[in-house]
Amino acid sequence: MISKLRAGFGRLFRPVAQFLLDHGISPDAVTIVGALGAVVAALWLYPTGHLVAAGIVIGILTLSDALDGTMARLANRVGPWGAFLDSTLDRVVDGAIFLGMTVWFVRHADPSVAMWGTVAALACLAIGGVVPYARAKAESLGYDANVGIAERGERLVVSLTAAGLVGLGLPQVVLVVVLYLLAAASAVTVVQRMAAVRRQTRAEAATAEVAGPAASAEPDEGA
Repeated sequence: MISKLRAGFGRLFRPVAQFLLDHGISPDAVTIVGALGAVVAALWLYPTGHLVAAGIVIGILTLSDALDGTMARLANRVGPWGAFLDSTLDRVVDGAIFLGMTVWFVRHADPSVAMWGTVAALACLAIGGVVPYARAKAESLGYDANVGIAERGERLVVSLTAAGLVGLGLPQVVLVVVLYLLAAASAVTVVQRMAAVRRQTRAEAATAEVAGPAASAEPDEGA
């Protein structure tokens, strides 16, 4: 769902992307500035208790994913380096967000939820890092693992929105519950991607077994 919205944002940002390109700004520069801005916001605004501001700033900056992609397509610069840079910095931003939330729980949350919230945020940080790794590793081996109920876009929207609503006055336990559910959904996504690759490897092995006897049954042309 989020990926479809990103495509829509890409079309919306086309004039902005062309303007930046016309003024000598590269897609890589937009990627780096957006990621660094999101990291600074996450590690500053969350620890200082500005949950709403953090969600707004990070949400706006993460839209640079759509902007830099549009710029790369317009400039005909789509390639492996841009994909690698974007994916790597996404992991850095994700880590900063959940680390910032962890510090918020330690510094600002009520004692009754601080420990549970800290564990939930760290679980999202740890398991959330495995989700993209599973897909990247599968693709490096020639398999498709683009499945799952909790991709990056969904994880960001849910976590930023829940934190922002707590900042607006909802009970802090809401964020704790949401983060635990998010960690569970991330774990399910990892399992789904493992299962997808397992099915593909089994199908590959079955095809090889069928092809093996068939090949051995062919007559020897030299006989």
